[in-house]
Amino acid sequence: MRILHTSDWHLGRSLEQISRIEEQREFMDLLVAICEEEQIDLVLVAGDIYDTYNPPASAEELFYEALERLSGRGTRAVVVIAGNHDNPERLCAASPLAYKNGIILLGYPGSDAGAYKTGGEIRVAASGTGWFELALPHCEHHAVILSLPYPSESRLEEVLSREADEGILQKAYSDKVGEILDSGSRNFREDTVNLVVAHLFMKGGRESESERTLQVGGAWTVYPEALPAGAHYAALGHLHRPQEVRHAACPAFYSGSPLAYSFSEAEHSKAVYLVDAQPGQKARVSPIYLNCGKPLRRWVAEEGYGQALAWCEEGRDRNAWVELTIVTDRILTMEEQKKLRNLHPGIVNIYPRLKGEPGMVEYSASREGKKIDELFSEYYRIRMGADIPDEVMAAFLEIVNEQDEEVDAGEADIP
Repeated sequence: MRILHTSDWHLGRSLEQISRIEEQREFMDLLVAICEEEQIDLVLVAGDIYDTYNPPASAEELFYEALERLSGRGTRAVVVIAGNHDNPERLCAASPLAYKNGIILLGYPGSDAGAYKTGGEIRVAASGTGWFELALPHCEHHAVILSLPYPSESRLEEVLSREADEGILQKAYSDKVGEILDSGSRNFREDTVNLVVAHLFMKGGRESESERTLQVGGAWTVYPEALPAGAHYAALGHLHRPQEVRHAACPAFYSGSPLAYSFSEAEHSKAVYLVDAQPGQKARVSPIYLNCGKPLRRWVAEEGYGQALAWCEEGRDRNAWVELTIVTDRILTMEEQKKLRNLHPGIVNIYPRLKGEPGMVEYSASREGKKIDELFSEYYRIRMGADIPDEVMAAFLEIVNEQDEEVDAGEADIP
């Protein structure tokens, strides 16, 4: 059985208001080509299909088009689970149609893949809470798959409460995840290919700044030993850097995001994983490195504006998105910045850094006409070197709105 593992597509995500949809479309073309060339039997997509709960229409259109192509019109199985960026109901809305083409969409922990009848040569032979057995064309053996879409604390308790065991509900987050996986793994057999597809943060995983959530790490960490030892492979989603999970009881990998979504990933290689598995034998896991989309580059012009200008004139990193820092002893004029952007349209940000100062300062005129959330987002990025998490922005806007309400109330009392 040949399995392809991918995740964290984040369809609809932009880079500083620059659409990446065409680069994501290029990735889909490459992914379909890999499936054809490698004769893939099963595609596992481990969550974060979209970047937001309410993705733009262009992202949804690309998703459905990609599913049809990946499935080979019902000749190749595709299993998709929801990540923390996905709206589970919205992701699975097309299930009645998708299942007819061998595409299984799962939104919540404990989802039963046998809820709909699959079509064509792909068949759900058996299923239960959080697991299913899949019969595939051209494969002598079946696959037993444990699925764990993004498991928030409340979603875990909803699944575990079905067992009416208060002791289980009181366990720590990692133990609860382990309990679910252990229960599902009892359906593994010696004559099947046994797989896990989950959207989790595993202890020891290497993060990057583009995982925009405060629920990475900390109390939401899952220990590698929670993964079932009987699995041939665990396909994980959530972290954007391709990597193996060390000390796991089974081969476990994050495929990472297909594109670099923040400048912290400028030097990261991007990949999907090819898995060859059969009952009774250790799976062979191989990365397939991707070359789609524009690379992200960080330039630091230590010699000042003239050096940055020379780089632009010589066409350095012409087909890349660029974050440019210029070490300078003066404020850059708008004309100078405009000239750099005209020479290199891929320049996304220009950060002047005063000589002798560790931080960066923005040209003050660039703040004119911007809303307070945009200014705070830019300030956060400059100080922290990362995109602002959604939760931090929401908290900031809540404080601002409360202050506005207090001011309005005070003005209303003035006679």
